[in-house]
Amino acid sequence: MKTSISSSTPELAVEQRGPALWLTITREERRNAMSHAVLAAMTQAISAAQAERDIRAIVITGVGTKAFCAGADLQSAQAFTTDYSEPHGHLAQLLRVARASYVPLIARVNGACMAGGMGLMSMCDMAVAARHAVFGLPEVKVGVFPAQVLSVLQHLIPRRTLSEMCLTGEPITAAQALEVGLVNYVDDDVDLKLQWLLGRLLDKSPAAIRRGLYTLKKVETMAFEESMSFTESQIALFTLTEDAREGQKAFQEKRKPSWAGR
Repeated sequence: MKTSISSSTPELAVEQRGPALWLTITREERRNAMSHAVLAAMTQAISAAQAERDIRAIVITGVGTKAFCAGADLQSAQAFTTDYSEPHGHLAQLLRVARASYVPLIARVNGACMAGGMGLMSMCDMAVAARHAVFGLPEVKVGVFPAQVLSVLQHLIPRRTLSEMCLTGEPITAAQALEVGLVNYVDDDVDLKLQWLLGRLLDKSPAAIRRGLYTLKKVETMAFEESMSFTESQIALFTLTEDAREGQKAFQEKRKPSWAGR
């Protein structure tokens, strides 16, 4: 099914599959390393998806089975930036757009998830990984550091684990990633587990998820009293939606709700 958001590019496949928008990096020969074109296209697609109510989730992955994303393409002459006078780089802009997304992002980690690829995975709200996937921050091995990745990764895993990964550059297995909370699930059949997770998401209230994800992201950096003041007003707004009225009515009538998404 084609989406009106944008057409696919040579390096990023954009495809709507039912209520899920799939963004697939198609650079298998480069282990799905991020080019500036990939980052720009992904940023545009996620941003545009916010206005499409028929898109209920965004899946981010890479083509093939060897790599989810190997990070920046070190074969490129300008792997990390194209213009040093520009305050906002392509990866930073993508991470900003992902942070502002009220459509849930799910990472389908089908292989090695390294360096900047860890940023793509960490910017997602949930992640499902193949059992053979590995995760690493090897930047110190080439004389740099996973700076931008820290913005989305630092609150996901324990500090000691984060420090070891950053300072040694050595990878961890999918089992270890699951143990430290880097991913939600690890499975031999990553697609089967992904569809299971999507199924648990897509039958719920679109309005509650959209406003709920907004609330979840806003309170993360708030102090307790600020958070309580904000959420006091949010819960009142939740109850005013059509979905809230339908959900409560369906509960009382012992039937499945029919969501309007408003």
